[in-house]
Amino acid sequence: MNAITMQAFAKTSDVSEQAIHRLVDEFYTKIRADPELGPVFMRAIPGDWGAHLSTMRNFWSSVMLTSGRYKGNPVAVHRRVEGIEFELFARWLALFSETCRELFDDALAQAFCGKAERIAESLKLAVFYRPDRPWPPGAA
Repeated sequence: MNAITMQAFAKTSDVSEQAIHRLVDEFYTKIRADPELGPVFMRAIPGDWGAHLSTMRNFWSSVMLTSGRYKGNPVAVHRRVEGIEFELFARWLALFSETCRELFDDALAQAFCGKAERIAESLKLAVFYRPDRPWPPGAA
């Protein structure tokens, strides 16, 4: 490999808009191909994925760079997703972690993954928690 090719495949240690763009694109490529998550996402986003990818880039820019670009309501969006299940969050996190570890050095991957884990916990509570039922779902 030449130096330019090596640089293209090198893991990055910097949070940047470019790094976020690459993460979102590669992660959602995996999501669409995943046998568990793909069908859920394809029902939720049946056509052009451009708007969703742009929203996710804005979301992660706001989370990691405090850019303030994301203006949505992730809880409301996730409550409307047909077929969303508590257990799918673990798969989502696994693919997200895998993608981060492929793209970023350990410290940056952990920074993204730590945020993702907290976001997933918040979403699970908001979407699935009911005070009259055991938590987490499936617990006796």
